Amino acid sequence: MIRTTVFSAAVVFFAGIPVYCGSALAQARCDFADAPFEMPSIVVPQFADRDFSIADFGAKEGVKATDAFAAAMSACEKAGGGRVVVPKGMWLSGAVHFRNNCNLHLEDGATLEFTDDPADYLPVVHTTWEGVECFNYSPLLYAYGVTNVAITGKGTIAPRMKLWRTWFTRPPEHRKATECLYHWCSTNAVMSARDLTAIKGSNVRPHLIQFNRCANVLLDGFHIRESPFWMIHLYHSENCVVRNLDTYAHGHNNDGVDIEMTRNVLVENCRFDQGDDGIVLKAGRNQDAWRLNRPTENVVVRNCEFAFAHTLLGIGSELSGGIRNIWMHRCKISSAYNLLYVKTNRRRGGFVKNVYFGDVDCDNILGALCRVETDVLYQWADFPDYELRRTEIDGLHVRNVKANCADYAIDIRGDAAAPVRNVELDNVWLGAFRKAFERIENAEGVQKRNVSLGDLKPKEFVVTPRRLP
Repeated sequence: MIRTTVFSAAVVFFAGIPVYCGSALAQARCDFADAPFEMPSIVVPQFADRDFSIADFGAKEGVKATDAFAAAMSACEKAGGGRVVVPKGMWLSGAVHFRNNCNLHLEDGATLEFTDDPADYLPVVHTTWEGVECFNYSPLLYAYGVTNVAITGKGTIAPRMKLWRTWFTRPPEHRKATECLYHWCSTNAVMSARDLTAIKGSNVRPHLIQFNRCANVLLDGFHIRESPFWMIHLYHSENCVVRNLDTYAHGHNNDGVDIEMTRNVLVENCRFDQGDDGIVLKAGRNQDAWRLNRPTENVVVRNCEFAFAHTLLGIGSELSGGIRNIWMHRCKISSAYNLLYVKTNRRRGGFVKNVYFGDVDCDNILGALCRVETDVLYQWADFPDYELRRTEIDGLHVRNVKANCADYAIDIRGDAAAPVRNVELDNVWLGAFRKAFERIENAEGVQKRNVSLGDLKPKEFVVTPRRLP
């Protein structure tokens, strides 16, 4: 349900940063009376009726317009907010940084093309890499500590990818960078010492879109075609709405929406086609997350369609700050490696609680409808243990889920020292399995009601990306 309210302006401190909360504008709120947990209403940001076209600040089609974007953002903020308009046409830029109360509006027929020259994303900014805070190249679209911001319109964001694709491999220098990140995090190194660009050849790719320590964020209506790294990263933020997007990004680590240390989020009515996970819930890595102590919570994902994703709803593996109160429902996907996948390891700590996943249809799955793994270390496996903390996983509710084929319906490999607890499967149907209907280790309180196997013939798993016009 959506209702409209009028708020007066006020100043609050968010993450230690003074921000403006509310305005004289009418504000739409999304309410969630039917949520399976107490879900706060979410304000949909509104903006003053003022336009600042980048063309009026010197932008010309096909010519790098980074300075024009910066000038239009500055003028928009100084005027009290409004729309920074990208007109119909092809516009080229380096990093675009948001200011308070600015809506970057992509007109129908507008394409915002980003360069693939790393120099265009310097100086470095305070960002993250796989759950660790650091300094690195700026995300292509970046906001830090701002409020009431948006990207809207029917245009397209399409970064150039030739250079970034050469960084998809993990050469020895990149391995050195990830090792440095691990030790910086584990020893609580000061931020000034965490500059990834100082490691020659590290090739640590920037995010496409990152909102870092922001409040009142709206992403609505536009298209995305490719991304250097994670596509949309909502980090240490709150009150975020993502809706009506159409995305295609099939490069390395091309998650759809990563929600990390962020609360009060709605994702709805989107079409995704990803080269990695679809919707991902994260909460930081190890000591960094324990220091920040900020869970990801109160997230609703509904009415979304996925052509392909490694995982439809991924949780982890960076979840050390904790994840709770998640509701994904009324979604469908053609093919995936897993539908609901919780992954962690002995270093993470944190918790996963109150996850509701239901009313989901899928044709073909490589792994499982519901999968939990507690020993996922990836390329960090050879790094030493600094401190061991198990993850508490309690309350996974899988209801009204249908898939034609998978290796398993349910695959839980818990930790003997911290068994997975209270997993519920209700009204789940699997047409055929390739390996076994279920595999359950180190789990307590697994309940199955109306769980059934069809009589379909198992079929080979194939990736089915969407064919774009």
